Amino acid sequence: MTDAHKPLETAPSTNVQRLGWFVFWGFCVIAALFLFYEHTMHVLGVLPFLLLLACPLMHLFMHHGHGHGAHQHGDAGNSASGKETDHA
Repeated sequence: MTDAHKPLETAPSTNVQRLGWFVFWGFCVIAALFLFYEHTMHVLGVLPFLLLLACPLMHLFMHHGHGHGAHQHGDAGNSASGKETDHA
């Protein structure tokens, strides 16, 4: 058998892959903790502005279910409320 017919190793073993992912996620956790501890005051300083920004965003995205506008969906509204109206 020649060297051309030997199988190639295409991927590292499973244990090495697990170790690599463990090191990667460990680095991510350490980086996140470092950023949190070093920049806590910057983040806390922005919170009041985020609260003020949340008010118009909630108004914009949450008012679609109040029935505002001229949308007519047949007689579904009359039968749901239990009221019978005579349009004649």
